[in-house]
Amino acid sequence: NKSQNVYMLHSLEVKKRLWISMIKQMKKLFSLLFLALMALPTMAQKNIYKFSVKDGNEHTVKLKDYKGKVLLIVNTATKCGFTPQYEALQKLYDTYKNQGLVILDFPCNQFGAQAPGSFRDIHTFCTGNYGTTFPQFAKINVNGRNESPLYTYLKAQQPFKGFDMNNNIGKFLDEKFRAENPDYAKDPSIKWNFTKFLIDRQGHVIDRFEPTTDMKDVEAGIKAALKMK
Repeated sequence: NKSQNVYMLHSLEVKKRLWISMIKQMKKLFSLLFLALMALPTMAQKNIYKFSVKDGNEHTVKLKDYKGKVLLIVNTATKCGFTPQYEALQKLYDTYKNQGLVILDFPCNQFGAQAPGSFRDIHTFCTGNYGTTFPQFAKINVNGRNESPLYTYLKAQQPFKGFDMNNNIGKFLDEKFRAENPDYAKDPSIKWNFTKFLIDRQGHVIDRFEPTTDMKDVEAGIKAALKMK
């Protein structure tokens, strides 16, 4: 009887583990299905011009107002190791704005809570420390159920490009994400602050730069886009 009880307990434990595993898989599948359904309306878009966003005062800004411009769309943070990229972004803006470049800055607090505070706090920090003059918008989410529809579209058009493995930060981030999910690179989600999307003059998403990408490569992409008709 004792051995039978042990066997029964073991069987119950195995069944319990199987059920837990099945429930986890189902939750994962439902989550993926939800994100796919969310993306359907935006997948049909031909460019970004049908999207609207909110400025720092919560006023609606239509992206069609930027028709004919080359755009660099960036999710930013003020307390991140990549925050000094603001200096390079401002330099790019100063250099190429007269040729048609506009940088659109979207603060996002989803990565390490590194964009704390109000829009006013963030804007004051950026203008005071980096002299930024390009448009800065209200805080948004770039991943998950509450993500901006604009970002759903951007990610669908340009999936994850991979971290630059020629520098230590790229290697660190790759190890970090790979430990959490060995297939993380197949997921188009935004991985960290200062991911950049390049938009041509017709509103098409033509490139994506991960935060570890050398800013010289970002500049090369911008120059090529500015030359496109």
